[in-house]
Amino acid sequence: MKRILILLLFVLPTVAQSQDSIMKRVPKQISLEAGYRRITGTEMTNKASNGYSVLLDYAWQLSGFHGGHASYISVPLGYTQMMADDDSSNAARVISYGWTVRHEIKAQKGWVPYFGYGLMLNNYGEKGIDGHQFAHQTRFSFGLNNYNTSNFQPYAEIDYSMTFYPQWGTKGSMSYKFVEIKIGARFSKGRG
Repeated sequence: MKRILILLLFVLPTVAQSQDSIMKRVPKQISLEAGYRRITGTEMTNKASNGYSVLLDYAWQLSGFHGGHASYISVPLGYTQMMADDDSSNAARVISYGWTVRHEIKAQKGWVPYFGYGLMLNNYGEKGIDGHQFAHQTRFSFGLNNYNTSNFQPYAEIDYSMTFYPQWGTKGSMSYKFVEIKIGARFSKGRG
């Protein structure tokens, strides 16, 4: 038993150190994007239907390390400003954050199509109304990355999202569905 304990004391730090050096080499991407949001359906009283959004995203590569199809998991932080359509609607702002996953459909060379999905939380507030509403957002995306020889990749993306705002005293929640068209740039670190 003593020998096993001594062996573990020498082997575990070596394994942990080698695993740590592998994790430091995992490619990462920082993305910055801007886009247009259009509401496709809502049960909310505010009918503001158009807005713009910006998003910052930090991603870690999960697969495709040796030239295969890459997958990423990311932590996005976004801001959307909805504009009032007329006097009966209010300007609104939405802060979103959560987790997204992105799967590239071919190896990282030239134009690479990808699809993704995400689970987000939203903080929704309207101009002139006290308080905020929190909601769950499910997002599906499709886009194109342009991999070139540098660590800068422009991309374009279209998203469809379903957001559900729970209401006190009622069964169910109010839906808020929208489409976003975005352009952005990814900055890669550690890409081979």
